[in-house]
Amino acid sequence: MRYLGIDPGRKRVGLAISDPGEMLATPLAVVARRSLEQVVGEIAATCRREAVGALVVGLPLNMDGSRGRAAEEAARLAALAAEATGLSVELWDERLSSVTAERTMLESDMSRAKRRRRIDKVAAQIILQSFLDARRGGHSRST
Repeated sequence: MRYLGIDPGRKRVGLAISDPGEMLATPLAVVARRSLEQVVGEIAATCRREAVGALVVGLPLNMDGSRGRAAEEAARLAALAAEATGLSVELWDERLSSVTAERTMLESDMSRAKRRRRIDKVAAQIILQSFLDARRGGHSRST
């Protein structure tokens, strides 16, 4: 089965996809967010096109583990995506995924402009890879 990883943001939503063997996450796309409905529509179209079997949505918890406004918006996106696609959705703790993505791209000496275009889909890749690794290792950071 293939998973679609989603890094929800206010301006852009990053997407990553797993291989059918559920071992490796790959950056896929960045969706410019004009409205929640438009993003959900693009997620549903991607799921059909890529034969996705389930979704993993990053949940931006506060550092103390509590849910703030951004986490509630991510949960709403997850619920709407589940309804639009008919697929199961896993909410996954994504604390520091964007920081990790930025650090990884800096280490590869990527230009600022290129980092800006890629950070959201790389963050989605990190979220999805963390989920896949935890599934194989029996660990859980889902909420």
